[in-house]
Amino acid sequence: MTTLKIAGMTCDACATHVKEALEKVPGVRSAVVSYAEGAAQLALDPGTAPDALTTAVTELGYKAMLADAPPTENTSGRLDKVRGWTGAADKGSDGERPLQVAVIGSGGAAMAAALKAVEQGATVTLIERGTIGGTCVNTGCVPSKIMIRAAYIAHLRRESPFDDGIAASAPAINRSKLLAQQQARVDELRHAKYEGILDGNPAITVLHGDARFKDTRSLAVRLNEGGERVVVFDRCLVATGASPSVPPIAGLKDTPYWTSTEALVSDTIPARLVVIGSSVVAVELAQAFARLGSQVTILARNTLLFREDPAIGEAITAAFRMEGIKVLEHTQASQVAHVAGEFVLTTGHGEIRADKLLVATGRAPNTGSLALEAARVDVNAQGAIVIDQGMRTNTPHIYAAGDCTDQPQFVYVAAAAGTRAAINMTGGEAVLDLSAMPAVVFTDPQVATVGYSEAQAHHDGIETDSRTLTLDNVPRALANFDTRGFIKVVIEKGSGRFIGVHAVAPEAGELIQTAVLAIRNRMTVQELADQLFPYLTMVEGLKLAAQTFSKDVKQLSCCAG
Repeated sequence: MTTLKIAGMTCDACATHVKEALEKVPGVRSAVVSYAEGAAQLALDPGTAPDALTTAVTELGYKAMLADAPPTENTSGRLDKVRGWTGAADKGSDGERPLQVAVIGSGGAAMAAALKAVEQGATVTLIERGTIGGTCVNTGCVPSKIMIRAAYIAHLRRESPFDDGIAASAPAINRSKLLAQQQARVDELRHAKYEGILDGNPAITVLHGDARFKDTRSLAVRLNEGGERVVVFDRCLVATGASPSVPPIAGLKDTPYWTSTEALVSDTIPARLVVIGSSVVAVELAQAFARLGSQVTILARNTLLFREDPAIGEAITAAFRMEGIKVLEHTQASQVAHVAGEFVLTTGHGEIRADKLLVATGRAPNTGSLALEAARVDVNAQGAIVIDQGMRTNTPHIYAAGDCTDQPQFVYVAAAAGTRAAINMTGGEAVLDLSAMPAVVFTDPQVATVGYSEAQAHHDGIETDSRTLTLDNVPRALANFDTRGFIKVVIEKGSGRFIGVHAVAPEAGELIQTAVLAIRNRMTVQELADQLFPYLTMVEGLKLAAQTFSKDVKQLSCCAG
């Protein structure tokens, strides 16, 4: 039997495709391909061409080498024959080995970069000091959206627009069982999308430990199991993410306050919860806890979601107050104490008491322990690594991506940045264009945005026109008996091109990608208005909003084009 090592397979379906391709190669009698082992066991006729085997694999987008290829062989050609991983990746400084890439972190940016680097022919050492998978799958996006969904279901059982015909009943919340369900799905996704992929990729070595730069070409890794290892690299990617930041409020650090990390794994729902913060994490978790039974008060230094179009914060504040959430705008805590199991916050509106306190005032980059100065890598005043559009730092062979940089803190931005960084580390020239970057806040109603607000456009010298369509003009919202929110379209005056969309609506996150594509493809508002949209969908509201630039949609029939 002949063993062919294969890099880049991420699932059993990949293995099936590789098996089918190999069995079509002349001389291959049989092939057994394992995604988990990253290898194929081949029964071959004498004289079967090795490069035919590797070509069959690389044409599917994977990388391949014969496990028993002689280390001294030095053949040439498009696939580098069987000497090493096929593909066109840069070699290291000695010209005789695959590029050595170090990746610090294991979240969205790190994983995307590691897999793409291997696909390009590099070998990767990935270093993670904590749990594999980073923030999103472990303590961020995934558990928070599970909790938010559970809270939404609890809310619908307690109250809905159809209560006259469907008797409502207050749900009994068993937080411990909800938490177990939440954690099981987190564990499942972490294994399927992170741990399993790393374990099955022979071109990636995982070190569990804390990395810091020794100089511009090496890292010292203090291993979790004890001891230290030095990792020498040709290229390095820093993808260490961010952690909750805590404001300097007198007394706060001496109390058992929550950040989002602790809140998401709490097995109880507090009777009274105060949330300090006004942005995404604050509003999402505030509403989730309220719907699961907490009496919630939000302290907003400004207004809710104040960085967005003002109408967005107004709509979410109104929705929250209708649900009984107390929103105190332009309010800060000057002091926090924890006395007899109770939080006491001093504010300009008097004392506020609560059983738990959630601090959700932003996230700070995890760069302090990396010894970046040894690598001569620059950071900004907030400690974020400064990068260009190709994810390069000021030290040319060191790259960074994700929440530890000055990029927007979204996991899909991080993953896209990681992929492009790997392309550039291995000789390519890729950039990350954020001009049409969608963002979603998973409140109910949801908030979804892309592109310019009017204020941002005017700041950049762009003359605009805009229309706001309230949801009582959208048939899907009327059929749902839920007309909270609006869809606002911003266009460039003169050309009529879409440059921004801002929506507050149930499932707004499901309509925003259509707006992204309209902006990306430089569509005019009339071109979108002329498109076919399925009737009784929320995204049809985007078409109706576009039509308001030339028509009174109140005078149209229900599905008029």
